[in-house]
Amino acid sequence: MTLEINPDRPLLVGPESPESPYPFLVTGTVVSGFGRGSKELGIPTANLSEDALQAMTSEFTSGVYYGWTQIGAKNSEVYPMVMSLGWNPYYKNEKRSGEVHIIHEFPEDFYGVDIRVIVLGYIRPEQNYPSLDALIRDIRTDVEVAKKSLQRPAYLKLKQDSFFIDKQ
Repeated sequence: MTLEINPDRPLLVGPESPESPYPFLVTGTVVSGFGRGSKELGIPTANLSEDALQAMTSEFTSGVYYGWTQIGAKNSEVYPMVMSLGWNPYYKNEKRSGEVHIIHEFPEDFYGVDIRVIVLGYIRPEQNYPSLDALIRDIRTDVEVAKKSLQRPAYLKLKQDSFFIDKQ
């Protein structure tokens, strides 16, 4: 499994501040996916429930996006994320999916838990790959793009958005 990133891709994407249609807010529940993220790719994902996926697919084309996410209760930690929205052509999926890779290591799965996502930008279109290593290399590059792109002040500010906070 490769740990490399793609040197031909820029590591910073999007404008200095999110522009319409961003930020885009999504809520849902983490559901069981295809079982490939952790096992085959070494890149675990929180799969969006059908209602959350419906909200996304009506607004966005297939591709890879970045932003912030929170699982479980409001007021809990907010993490950077990359999200694949689409058909996953490498695997020839027959069903569109929304898979959020939270850029943090968790000790266990969290199916059935609430998830909140603020989508802040687009990284790249969905594409097919000649090999599993090529797919993994591009996903690792997506992670680096998200981390760098989210460091800009207007994006960092949204990590503290009221969407993630329970007003007591």
